[in-house]
Amino acid sequence: MAEAVLRDSVDNKYPSPFVAVDVVVFRVVEGKLQVLLIERRKPPFQNTWALPGGFIGLDEALEEAACRELREETGVSVTLIEQLYTFGDPGRDPRGRVISVAYLALLPPGEGAPQAGDDAVRAAWFPVMALPALAFDHGEMVGRAVERLRVKLQIEDAAFHLLPSEFTLSELQSVWEAVLGVSLDKRNFRRRVLNSGQVTEIGRRRSGEGRPARLYRYHPRRK
Repeated sequence: MAEAVLRDSVDNKYPSPFVAVDVVVFRVVEGKLQVLLIERRKPPFQNTWALPGGFIGLDEALEEAACRELREETGVSVTLIEQLYTFGDPGRDPRGRVISVAYLALLPPGEGAPQAGDDAVRAAWFPVMALPALAFDHGEMVGRAVERLRVKLQIEDAAFHLLPSEFTLSELQSVWEAVLGVSLDKRNFRRRVLNSGQVTEIGRRRSGEGRPARLYRYHPRRK
């Protein structure tokens, strides 16, 4: 009875907005920070690039909806995902009052081969520094995600989630430089990383041009 009264009261006084989710997925390839985008199949912003996302189901948790929309539109699945920010400007969607809860996810370079599906014409990775025009307020979402990632790089171990399980110190430095958008001194960076206790040498080397480089694994910090 109380629930029915509450429902009637809310319906009469407070029109319900629509709730959507959008997902910012980052990876680092060849020293560049990239974000996963889709080309929209339907209006509004038809044939415009956008973040993967969509409306939530009535009985669906927000994070569950974010992972589902990402998987349906790009074929990409993620295990590490976190809520980024809620975007609620009244004019952000021409269809009406839509509040979007944005999520942030990270992938290592060998994962995330996109295949467009559902409402997407195409799905592809784009360098963050060379994005096309984006639908809705998705440019602002990407900007906030970059800011969050830079903070996570400094106070958490986010860089290691953008690397394969075995990596060189040069690859680790490349991730830091791609996210921060600056060049770092090689000697100082390696000294700091080796003194941090976050990496463990595994006794193998990666062959390539020049001298084979030592391989490392991520060693999580104790909490």
